[in-house]
Amino acid sequence: MMNNLFSIFDPSTNLFNISFNWLSTILGLMFMPYYFWLLPNRFIFLWNFIINKLHNEFKNLLNINKNMGSTFIFISLFLFILFNNFLGIFPYIFTSTSHLTLTLSISLTIWLSFMFFGWINNTQNMFSHLIPQGTPWILMPFMVMIETISNIIRPGTLAIRLTANMIAGHLLMTLLGNTGPNFSTMLIFILIIIQILLLILETAVSIIQSYVIAVLSTLYSSEVN
Repeated sequence: MMNNLFSIFDPSTNLFNISFNWLSTILGLMFMPYYFWLLPNRFIFLWNFIINKLHNEFKNLLNINKNMGSTFIFISLFLFILFNNFLGIFPYIFTSTSHLTLTLSISLTIWLSFMFFGWINNTQNMFSHLIPQGTPWILMPFMVMIETISNIIRPGTLAIRLTANMIAGHLLMTLLGNTGPNFSTMLIFILIIIQILLLILETAVSIIQSYVIAVLSTLYSSEVN
């Protein structure tokens, strides 16, 4: 019996006091069969199409003409989050992206990397971002404070955005699912339809949130170049 409603998101499954729920973060490798690396097929054509589209999108956001391999950092981030979001939709699979342990680790690592790179290599450019162009001199101290705070909270907003969106849909589906035994036969059919619609919505949210996190990370990266 659940102690509280949010206990369904706890990584409680363990063996010998070792939590195996987090193994779901690498289950995305199961979507890549061995022949993906050996033989041309529809799967690899689809994979290359998605990667090329993402590469062109992130390249335009980064506004770079060289070091094109840097876009694959964000492509990998997108695919990693996408796989974990999708896996969380399946029953009895732990949703790792619904925990700040994973999302905050990713966003904080990326943000610290950008900050160290920017302040070490482009110090003057980083200072220029603290004061928007055309700001009156009397507002400059306030703008520096506001921009500094908004920059500091970026990893938190990235992590909470992904976590909250993943928890919200799963929580709603759990709430509706737990009320099923109390319904009549007709209401159960309506509940099943609602659950299917919510599942489609969760699938869309999984894709959208993965794309949003990757795009925001790309925009943050473009500011330090």
